[in-house]
Amino acid sequence: MYYRHDLLLLGSVICGSNILANGLPEADSKPNFIIIFTDDLGYGDLGCYGSTIHQTPHVDKMASNGVLFTDFYVTAPVCTPSRASLLTGCYPKRIDMDVNEKPADQFRAVLTPQSPKGLNPTEVTIAEVLKTAGYKTACIGKWHLGDQEIFFPTNHGFDYFYGILHSHNQGSDDCPLVIFEQEEIVESPVDIPLLTRKMTEKSIEFIENNKENPFFLYLPHPMPHFPLAASEPFLGKSEDGIYGDAIMELDWSVGEIMETLEELGLSQNTMIVFTSDNGGETREGMVKGGFNFPLKGHKGETWEGGTRVPCIIQWSGTIPAGKTCNALTSEMDFLPTFADIVKAKLPEKPIDGKNIMNLLHDPVSTSSPYEVFYYYNLDQLQAVRWKNWKLHLGQAEGRYPASWKNELQAFPEHLLFNLDRDKTETWNVASEHPDIVEKMLQFAESAREEIGDRELDGKGKRKAGFAESTNCPVMLYEQE
Repeated sequence: MYYRHDLLLLGSVICGSNILANGLPEADSKPNFIIIFTDDLGYGDLGCYGSTIHQTPHVDKMASNGVLFTDFYVTAPVCTPSRASLLTGCYPKRIDMDVNEKPADQFRAVLTPQSPKGLNPTEVTIAEVLKTAGYKTACIGKWHLGDQEIFFPTNHGFDYFYGILHSHNQGSDDCPLVIFEQEEIVESPVDIPLLTRKMTEKSIEFIENNKENPFFLYLPHPMPHFPLAASEPFLGKSEDGIYGDAIMELDWSVGEIMETLEELGLSQNTMIVFTSDNGGETREGMVKGGFNFPLKGHKGETWEGGTRVPCIIQWSGTIPAGKTCNALTSEMDFLPTFADIVKAKLPEKPIDGKNIMNLLHDPVSTSSPYEVFYYYNLDQLQAVRWKNWKLHLGQAEGRYPASWKNELQAFPEHLLFNLDRDKTETWNVASEHPDIVEKMLQFAESAREEIGDRELDGKGKRKAGFAESTNCPVMLYEQE
């Protein structure tokens, strides 16, 4: 694969004959699905979301050809729990992926190398749902849902895996970062500046190899998580240092994938999602993070900047182009929505995501399928959203800060914000609306009863998987 330097994709073409009047594909023409999941990309990091410093023409083109979501949420402000939710359609607390296995006084935010814990193989992922409908599936990028053999992507419904098992800042002398292809190590040490390029090339290869049958490509890019890096053609090319360079290369990646679909005649039969696993990292001190403007907060927090992320969905000829959706939606919605499109069965276990296909057809007028949305940080329920209201729950013992050191910080009172008027969460109006506060406290209690809060396990909580013994994955497989 070589670098293309065109800045804009070809425009949308007219709807093909394989699309019915109701906008859904014929039964014998199942659509392909691609989820591009960036790491720590901020709400305001894209041109189509208002950035004036980052040039993202290919993602912006997606927005002009699809639907841009203003109120799209992930379920956690950090990597592991957010990824678990995307693939299973569940709040991380429900499936025991909200914290790692370590005791409360240690770092628990995400899985670390050689953890015995991982996504339980009994949980049903998007990949497993789509495989029942005849799909080929691939995970290419960063996994971070368990690095023991039983938790590998190939044991969670993915036919093909190429990538890293955890964040690229988590390698050590005892357990170095490596790239796996299936269950074989194909690169050690990892050339971090080439991660975006290699994941893109492997993704295009997968698309080309499966152009004759329906496929699901899950592309969780390692960037722009720190340590930030970009390949040589992008170094020094942005207005925002290495962070901007990494964003520029991610945008290039989107352009490469979109052009491949165009060349193969797959554009109108492919739904493409572009989003992020949580908000941008703080820029305090060393500049390493994204911009979440105009939202308050950042990665690791349940202020809007930690959990409200950019999301664009394009499916040319099936969903409208150039529309903006203000309805509350979440990463948990992809599993039930994809299942509905291909008429596959949902998991028998309860899930929390909603089918948003009606909303995709009419993103302007259709209301959110959510009555209420819950914001968790680690294992703690910290906030509730109902309609345009967001209530930060007062915590008698304090609540977790963004430092992830697990020292509870004072948070004694309930804070109520009207997000329609105050997305910066500046003006606390709890004293003016005691009835709304009380209603939202009842919602919070329902969440505690169903999925839990801190040490409390809800009646609907399921257990994560645990390996009988743990090893560094490098020790289990011989390098090519």
